[in-house]
Amino acid sequence: MKEKKEKAAALVYDQTGAPRIVAKGAGEVAKKMIEAAEAEGIPIQKNEVLVEALMQVELTKEIPPQLYRAVAEILAFIYRLEKTKSRASTVSTHK
Repeated sequence: MKEKKEKAAALVYDQTGAPRIVAKGAGEVAKKMIEAAEAEGIPIQKNEVLVEALMQVELTKEIPPQLYRAVAEILAFIYRLEKTKSRASTVSTHK
């Protein structure tokens, strides 16, 4: 049985238009993308179905409307995560 190749896609959302694909890759490239994101503290969401769809989007292009909901859910998760992190660091710095 052939092992599935790891895939990764990176999005950026600058509050203008829709999120855009800024990097994508499979195999070794995907592993390096994930390692770099982890090293920088960039949140990673594992979603095979979504990454397959994102792999079809051309680099630097906005995601298509049919992916808005799935990506919006991920962005909402990241915003909640960031809010929790900043609240925790605020609490810990005021002891």
